[in-house]
Amino acid sequence: MRKNYNYERRKLHLPEYGRHIQEMIDSLSLIEDRRERNRQARAVIAVMGNLNPLLRDTADFTHKLWDHLFIMSDFQLDVDSPYPRPTRQELTVAPHRMAYSQGRIAYKHYGKYTERMIRSLSAHKDPHTVARTVDNIARYMRAKSYEYNQEHPNNETIIKDIKRMSEGAIQIDEVALNNLRSDYKQHFSAHSPRGFQSRQAPRMQKNRNQQRGRGFVKNGAPHRNSSK
Repeated sequence: MRKNYNYERRKLHLPEYGRHIQEMIDSLSLIEDRRERNRQARAVIAVMGNLNPLLRDTADFTHKLWDHLFIMSDFQLDVDSPYPRPTRQELTVAPHRMAYSQGRIAYKHYGKYTERMIRSLSAHKDPHTVARTVDNIARYMRAKSYEYNQEHPNNETIIKDIKRMSEGAIQIDEVALNNLRSDYKQHFSAHSPRGFQSRQAPRMQKNRNQQRGRGFVKNGAPHRNSSK
């Protein structure tokens, strides 16, 4: 007995409807009477709609069903549709190619927006606004560098990078930036558990002292701290 596997059958245009719906649409092209073919096509549309009853309230639900009917018939079915009949060219139009920016990022660990913000500060004339913005950007650069390298950079490195990205157009208060500190705290790694042990030592000593003051009954013997 020859078995009929799906991989041996022809490929379905819309697999979500199943092979039975595909066979029903294929049988429509064999009906010679146009009136009967239109009646059977409306019956197939009703069956297709029953597969997704929750989508019946949408405005273009019936329109989509008729479009799917023509797609599954490979645009060969000749029936009277209440909607404009789609064509193969309309459904196979290639999208326009999107133009992506190919700008080079000089300092990838800071990100491209950091460089853009620093360059935009050259147009500001208020020195207080520039100094306050540079201070916030420097803190951000320090935090991003810590995330990338797992170590805090020197303030001289931050100042040097800001000068390079601004091409010397920004007046930097090096004294204020040299006193810059990071809000990030070093976390103890798995390779150096000294901090964990130092935090756990008082708790462990307290547990030992509590255990020493307890008496346990062993082999029916009386409590050692008991007065009996």
